[in-house]
Amino acid sequence: MFGLGRNKAVVGLDIGSSALKAVELKAAGKGFRVLAFAHEPLPPDSIVDGAIIDGAAVAGAIGRLFGNKAFKAKNVAASLSGNAVIVKKINLPVMTEAELGESIYWEAEQYIPFDIQDVNLDYQILDPGTGPESTGTMEVLLVAAKKEKIADYTGVISQAGRVPVVVDVDAFALQNAYEMNYGPEAGSVVVLLNAGASAININILSGGQSLFTRDVSMGGNAYTEALQKELNLTYDNAEAAKKGEPVDSVTFDDVRPVLHSMTENVLLEIQKTFDFFKATAASDRIDRILLSGGAASVDGFAEALAERFGAPVEVFDPFRKIAFDARKLGVVDAERLAPTAAVAVGLALRRAGDR
Repeated sequence: MFGLGRNKAVVGLDIGSSALKAVELKAAGKGFRVLAFAHEPLPPDSIVDGAIIDGAAVAGAIGRLFGNKAFKAKNVAASLSGNAVIVKKINLPVMTEAELGESIYWEAEQYIPFDIQDVNLDYQILDPGTGPESTGTMEVLLVAAKKEKIADYTGVISQAGRVPVVVDVDAFALQNAYEMNYGPEAGSVVVLLNAGASAININILSGGQSLFTRDVSMGGNAYTEALQKELNLTYDNAEAAKKGEPVDSVTFDDVRPVLHSMTENVLLEIQKTFDFFKATAASDRIDRILLSGGAASVDGFAEALAERFGAPVEVFDPFRKIAFDARKLGVVDAERLAPTAAVAVGLALRRAGDR
């Protein structure tokens, strides 16, 4: 949403709480192929709830990630989520784009719970309100992000020797990857649910339009903490157990009930989001859920999601229509890593200078 440079290819860099994911794409015929892909874990607590706590550690990890010589572009697109980002649909009297550009800051002040001087603001006209059924109002998508948060993220990228040129929002990067790989589904209500380490990004779409977005402050870390507490495990052992890997002194039969109990808590939060959406939207149905992110692979999560919301759940494949030769690129365990790359792919589809 917040373009900072010219129209050049970028590396999509998803700066998560537990790991970095980076993707660079190259045009190939009418589509794209993956030029480079890398995944780099972050030290625990270097990013907490989306806030960069240890900038040096994050910059160091970005530097290591770009040690992969397959990456050619210097320009980087990153994204934000959480409470430092506000996404709102607003209705305004019909006006020209020039008039909107002049008045948007004044209009935004009524909807943004931060000082308008402390945020970067962007907007997109969803419905100009000039159609035959117009009621004299236009619909505008308003996006605001705290300047301080943007500076933190662009700062660690710069420290690592790369050039930050686009700062997007996780939910919209996810939508970008979805539209490239699946195409808008007319008349269907599709939920994109990206379950990361410390947050779940939810974007509910109909056709090519986002109807509702929300970030839930809960994710894979909650499972790790529950395993540490309930089974008296170290952080590393709890992380391994969560992924179904063998750990001394505990079996997966010990682990599974803890994971399933935490999934119930996570589903309650997702339920609140869906309930709010259904109360405010014209449609109250959900036709399909596409699941991405590292926490999406937690035992029983996808099945519990399908059962709770009565909709088919499938794993989001961000390389469904993008050529991805994992072996040639030296990517180990590509099947597990691919769903974690959805946001990075959506960012890699951007161009420097994009809005």
